[in-house]
Amino acid sequence: MALLKFLSFLILQLFLVAKCEGVEVGYYKKTCPNVEAIVKETTTHYIARAPTLAAPLLRMHFHDCFVRGCDGSVLLNSTKGNQAEKDAIPNQSLRGFQVIDAAKSALEKECPGTVSCSDILALAARDAVSLINGPSWTVPLGRRDGRVSILSEASKNLPTPFDNFTTLKTTFGKLDLNVKDLVVLSGGHTIGMSHCFSFSSRLYNFTGKGDMDPNMDKNYIAQLKTKCKPNDVTTIVEMDPGSFKSFDTDYYTMVTKRRGLFASDAALLTNSQTKDYVLSQLKPHGSTFFKDFGESMVKMGKIGVLTGKAGEIRKHCAFRN
Repeated sequence: MALLKFLSFLILQLFLVAKCEGVEVGYYKKTCPNVEAIVKETTTHYIARAPTLAAPLLRMHFHDCFVRGCDGSVLLNSTKGNQAEKDAIPNQSLRGFQVIDAAKSALEKECPGTVSCSDILALAARDAVSLINGPSWTVPLGRRDGRVSILSEASKNLPTPFDNFTTLKTTFGKLDLNVKDLVVLSGGHTIGMSHCFSFSSRLYNFTGKGDMDPNMDKNYIAQLKTKCKPNDVTTIVEMDPGSFKSFDTDYYTMVTKRRGLFASDAALLTNSQTKDYVLSQLKPHGSTFFKDFGESMVKMGKIGVLTGKAGEIRKHCAFRN
């Protein structure tokens, strides 16, 4: 009898812990059972026509979660003169809002006022990655949408391409993401493009003396200089040359060759734990990256979620109700 009581207590505690996380698998099973199919169909429609949208959708979810938690605040437009997260410099290059809006429109017809924009974003990011040969993962749902979106918070809280390891570790750590999550989620740079100004200081003025970053391969610097001139704010280049449309482990190969585009990429070689992880992903058959990425995305997707009666379920993702 004592053992039975103990087991019952343990099961209850595990249940309470799961509920405290705020989101759960199958959340819409009764209220909107087709939610994942609808989001995937919508995402597939857009990615089939523009595969390069996968990277911005993944980045959008990342940027959403790092500011006020995963509450869809990155989707809100500015109102009444107040600038939103979307207007911050790191977010001005985000694309793919039409994917979220289209999925929301379809879901409002299927089950009005039920599915949050933040949940749609989490699902679309997962589907976008899987559609370009990347991993898939089970997305816990039940987030509600935030009502606040402030430009200055995005500028302050988002990691930057200029960050060193210490800064990155601190930024991720504040959100209960550990060093492994840091190096794994950095692997998202295997897809997408970047503006020259995000790394041009490494090419032309690394320490303010007109020098180059010694941590970047000289031949790679020479290649980048042919595309990016000083003070160039319009040109974009591939973050993972030759493989930027496909989600794979090539990013880690580039990092080991000192060809990571950003200072934050190079920073992964300055810490023993992250360096070991980078090196461990070089053999395709020994790589754990896909599995690890899914796990870290699920963990990231639980940051600061709004549940219960907090926040709202927006009717339109760009506007508060």
